[in-house]
Amino acid sequence: MSHTAISRPRTVVGCTLLVIALCAGVTACGSDGNPLAARPYDAADQVSFNAPSEGRNKKADPDKPLEVVEDSDGRITDVTAHDASGRYVAGELAADGSRWHSTSPLAANASYTVRVSTENEDGAPGRKVVTFDTGKPATKKRLDVTFGPKTGTYGVGQPVTAELSRPVKDKVQRAVVERALKVSSTPSTEGAWHWVDDKKLHYRPKDYWPARATVQVRSNLQGIKIGDRMWGGKAKPLTFTTADKLIAVTDAAAHRMTVYKNDEIVREIPVTTGMPGYDTRNGVKVVLAKEGTVRMTSASIGAADFYDLIVHHSVRVTNSGEYVHAAPWSVGSQGYANVSHGCTGMSNENAAWFYDTVREGDVVEVVNSGGDTMAPFGNGFGDWNLDWAKWRTGSALVGGTPDGPAQADRARLRPQSV
Repeated sequence: MSHTAISRPRTVVGCTLLVIALCAGVTACGSDGNPLAARPYDAADQVSFNAPSEGRNKKADPDKPLEVVEDSDGRITDVTAHDASGRYVAGELAADGSRWHSTSPLAANASYTVRVSTENEDGAPGRKVVTFDTGKPATKKRLDVTFGPKTGTYGVGQPVTAELSRPVKDKVQRAVVERALKVSSTPSTEGAWHWVDDKKLHYRPKDYWPARATVQVRSNLQGIKIGDRMWGGKAKPLTFTTADKLIAVTDAAAHRMTVYKNDEIVREIPVTTGMPGYDTRNGVKVVLAKEGTVRMTSASIGAADFYDLIVHHSVRVTNSGEYVHAAPWSVGSQGYANVSHGCTGMSNENAAWFYDTVREGDVVEVVNSGGDTMAPFGNGFGDWNLDWAKWRTGSALVGGTPDGPAQADRARLRPQSV
């Protein structure tokens, strides 16, 4: 939850220190000599809002920013605004304390509470609390979000996906959407969204998810204005868990797969990968599905030489048809030569073990092949083939910013004097 973003000039801090210094020599600054102990006065006559007054049936227009204005000789020192679901409104305070306005959109059909702190010309603290409701948006155009994967348990390489019901091209609008899509994990880990295209985002951590973690995904977008004619719609929240960390690394040059569980080797398997001209893709892939028995033909990949095979223990790692599977016909080459059309083949026994051991989201990496590197998008989950710096450039929020915790987290972890 992020609090209202407000610029607080140094003069406010200086005045506060001056008041405290003056009060050190007298006993009239509040009942206990502390000016902060003084009960705030009612600042109703000092500030005004562009929202309907309490008790009226009229509702505020969510298309308009919220404004708070100082109408006397005092100043506004702080403003917080949030709706009933706990979503805070970001805002900006003028340097002279005369005006505050929201910088993030209000939600439609929401109830807001606004707390304003002031001080008069004598430095005495005041406070005003206002509640109001926002009305319905003028347009019925909604942006719904569908999260993936489905609820379940996945490997540590599984990205989170967000499918939008409408395209979002504008960078400012993308920032509104992305800011409302929340991902958290226990244990916690750093991560970021990446816009794959105008209607799809992927979220992944800097490194793989922690083993046996719980990942929660939700949207705060409902009722939020995204653009002139589009508002945030519905999104069903998602919770999934991760299993043990399982990574299978295939060295195509050595014709061997090494399977690691929680960073310890659990099995080494002789394999064959793609022959020249059908080289297996290098890079990190994520298990997409365990498909079992699959009919594979030369027509599916456009191979010049004909084949039509029933293949068992098939684990899909790309949309285009790359699998890890049983290949009893090539056992003599496994561990010695690459003779497949791009898949990773192994004996029936090893393939059965691999099929029973892996799950969706587990990591399958290929090194030292003559093939191209797995594309990050469009052929499965190649997300991990972008390094972290490149991944961050696909975010409308953190792209172009220094790596590390968000500004709000840095302030919380390392408080600094103004």
